[in-house]
Amino acid sequence: MATAIYLEHYLDSIENLPCELQRNFTLMRDLDNRTEEKKGEIDKLAEEYVATVKKLASEQRVEHLQKIQNAYSKCKEFSDDKVQLAMQTYEMVDKHIRRLDADLARFENELKEKLEVSGYESPEARGLKKADSRGLREKRVSRGRGRKSSDDDSPRKKIKNSPDPSDALLPMQPSDVLDMPVDPNEPTYCLCHQVSYGEMIGCDNPDCPIEWFHFACVDLATKPKGKWFCPRCTQDRKKK
Repeated sequence: MATAIYLEHYLDSIENLPCELQRNFTLMRDLDNRTEEKKGEIDKLAEEYVATVKKLASEQRVEHLQKIQNAYSKCKEFSDDKVQLAMQTYEMVDKHIRRLDADLARFENELKEKLEVSGYESPEARGLKKADSRGLREKRVSRGRGRKSSDDDSPRKKIKNSPDPSDALLPMQPSDVLDMPVDPNEPTYCLCHQVSYGEMIGCDNPDCPIEWFHFACVDLATKPKGKWFCPRCTQDRKKK
């Protein structure tokens, strides 16, 4: 019954996940197409500039270069939006995986407690008890040093020192799963030195040692317009 409840709740939680994933992937594909179109526009503008640069006046050159610069900025904006979507998609799936791990650990813990209360013995435990009985009979007929040896090697001693099969099945508590990192090899970002999650923004300083920051860590609620520099790079720019 408990299994059905956990399963029902989890299925309800992921009911909209396929639609959300499809929406994000569709948006990412659309951003890819728009980026490719903008790159084609940049190539065309660059070819026109190279072909006519000698005939253009100074103001016309500046205007033409500004068009190329604007196209590059738009292309970068599309790429940044795609990265944000990819991070949101990863976080969306990871959230459900972590919940599944927590539910499994919680369910196994409850099952272990019920088995202990009911006094249920697994076939393995019953087999160990039979072996224990045989060992006791052998120990009764042994004498002297043989008696001492049988005490040391008796199945009872082995049962006491061997791990409980249910403990081997349930080495993890629900809190351990919730606190467990998603991927120990995943790179860290931001001032907080944590993995990527939620909405993030990239510093426009190409030499920024951190590059990506969580919105909350840099006091942002929405993506700012124009170029954005992280607190460290902003401070360095002021010193210069």
